Amino acid sequence: MPLLMVVAALLVCAGVPGLAAWRTSRRADAQVAQAERDLESRSRYLGLLAQEMQGHGLALLGYATAARAGVPDKGLEGRARALLGLSADVSDLLAHAAGPRVLREGETELGPVLDEVIGQIAQSLTPGRRAWRVAPELRQLTLAADRRALCGALRQVLTRVIRQTRDGDAVRLRLVRADDSVAIVVEDEGDGHAGEDLDGLTSGGTRGMGLGLVVARDLLRAHGGDLTVEAVPGIGARAWLTLPRARVVMT
Repeated sequence: MPLLMVVAALLVCAGVPGLAAWRTSRRADAQVAQAERDLESRSRYLGLLAQEMQGHGLALLGYATAARAGVPDKGLEGRARALLGLSADVSDLLAHAAGPRVLREGETELGPVLDEVIGQIAQSLTPGRRAWRVAPELRQLTLAADRRALCGALRQVLTRVIRQTRDGDAVRLRLVRADDSVAIVVEDEGDGHAGEDLDGLTSGGTRGMGLGLVVARDLLRAHGGDLTVEAVPGIGARAWLTLPRARVVMT
């Protein structure tokens, strides 16, 4: 047999294990890619389910707490608050499993964002209501931010406010400026968080922390900001949605 044919035969024989390993690797890569697509699809479905539960929970809470002959329906109210808590738990679970947030930034006028989020919550809550007090200077703020992410963070924080407050309570939103940051401050007259809820926010999350705050915090951190909550049980809470001052486009 000519030497060239012998060498060729040896190369083919030597390449068979390598070819099999390559094919196995390609199959494994395809399986991983498919698993990632399936996980993304399930996460999207669970996110939509959490939003649906949140909407139904707000609606039930509105009917339960709206005065009917001066007597709220405590049983329905408890179930509504439990449904809101379940929605928040699902949202927070998805937030823990999510990768880095990808922002689509642009000039975002805060006034229309606040009107959209408050309007959606108020509509879902009807016939229940809250007295919304939004500082005019907050409406005039324009930020370099992802509008959808900003709406999501505000929606989670304000939904927590609804869960913690009663029919007719006041909710105040104001702007606080510092040298290197600005903050949207949300104050309510509700029951306040239990201590373990605040511990969960600072330590990375517990079920008690729930309430969608993990989602809001992650969205703000993606912008270089953060979320902090101060609360006194039985008196109320104050949430600080902080962003870098450099994100202010116009006030």
